Amino acid sequence: MSRAVIYERFGGPEVLDVVEVPEPHAGPGEVRVRVKAVGLNPMDWMIAASPQSAGRFGIGLPAGFGSDYAGTIDEIGAGVEGFTEGDRVYGGAIAKAAADYAVLPAAQSALYRLERTPDGIDDEVAAALPTPGLTAAAAVAAIGPGAGDTVLVGGAAGGVGVLTVQLARLAGARVIGTASPGTFDFLRHLGVEPVAYGAGLVDRVRALAPGGLSAAVDLHGTETAEVALALGVCAERISTIAAGPNPPGGVRATGGFEAMPADLEAITDEILAGRIAVPIAARFPLEQIRDAVGLQAGRHAHGKVVVTL
Repeated sequence: MSRAVIYERFGGPEVLDVVEVPEPHAGPGEVRVRVKAVGLNPMDWMIAASPQSAGRFGIGLPAGFGSDYAGTIDEIGAGVEGFTEGDRVYGGAIAKAAADYAVLPAAQSALYRLERTPDGIDDEVAAALPTPGLTAAAAVAAIGPGAGDTVLVGGAAGGVGVLTVQLARLAGARVIGTASPGTFDFLRHLGVEPVAYGAGLVDRVRALAPGGLSAAVDLHGTETAEVALALGVCAERISTIAAGPNPPGGVRATGGFEAMPADLEAITDEILAGRIAVPIAARFPLEQIRDAVGLQAGRHAHGKVVVTL
């Protein structure tokens, strides 16, 4: 037997249970990963809370939980090439990650991703990368920041935000990030000029950037996109990941689905070179999955929430 997080009804963190399940094994074309860390994302608890969201991924009840993982391959099915037992790996296994073992296809797909973990990157950092890294890469690529740009990033202190602001700065841009005041010192450490979100944001951003903004990334709702439009940023240089398929003003809706295959490798290269940091806001053991999800869903964690096994 092994452990897995399972829910049998849709709802909040209270529906998540750590239960004993039969130990899974790799079939033909599959590998089994002994999971060491799981990086939590909003998508995880949104799926668990909504049958409509779950249905978009073909997930029915009872369901497993979590997507982003890191661990070690300990079993390989027939026909798998390119991987061996003992390989450290990370990636995505939607509704399977929060468990002692994740069995997934060795071939990449929309629901499953399997990458080798580079030497020098630990499992917690690796588990924090797949969804946020691909999402941040796509959101930044959509606006094409460079030297001389002033970029406004909404939701700068979250799991996607911390990577987005660093990618924009690496491209040469000045970055202003919206966040709650309690995160300001944290953001300054990343080279970001923080500004409080909420009423009056247009005036606060105008005061920080009297020369104007040239681009923006909205990672939560539509506030940042609307402020950027109001300050004269053209819609083509505003990207959003959370405003649905028809964001305001014709700005660019994007997400990890638009990321390039090499984007995660590029991010890990920057981590190894010391140019990108991956802040881990909190760590929880698997038995405290409800507390971990509650913290992540509150959207006030400074960086990533990781579950360890």
